[in-house]
Amino acid sequence: MKYNGSCLCKAVTFEVDGDFENFYLCHCERCRKDTGSAHAANLFSSSAKLTWLSGEDRVKTFDYKSGHIKSFCAECGSALPNIQMGGSLLMVPAGSLDVDVNIRPQGHIFCANRANWDNELEKVQRFEKLPE
Repeated sequence: MKYNGSCLCKAVTFEVDGDFENFYLCHCERCRKDTGSAHAANLFSSSAKLTWLSGEDRVKTFDYKSGHIKSFCAECGSALPNIQMGGSLLMVPAGSLDVDVNIRPQGHIFCANRANWDNELEKVQRFEKLPE
């Protein structure tokens, strides 16, 4: 399977060739901080190959205390894929893909660190666009 992705400003584009084995919604404090949201939505593969199609020189990687790695576009700040675990694991932020994925999230992880406002969100009013 091939997946194309990019950052928000399109300065960086990439392709992932292969399958994702795991898809987790991570609620750890580090993922909440670096996404500014309730959780990160990350795809993982031990066999897929990442190819930068454009803008590789704009990809910055931050390794927080040798354990929490985040790659992002230096222009717009969008989260981008990175290689972890000594090169054995590809992590792809699901929102960075420009195409649908054929795997659903398998679970919420680090729920003990879940934000106190991240409960029963399915009951919150929904809008198709910005409310007036």
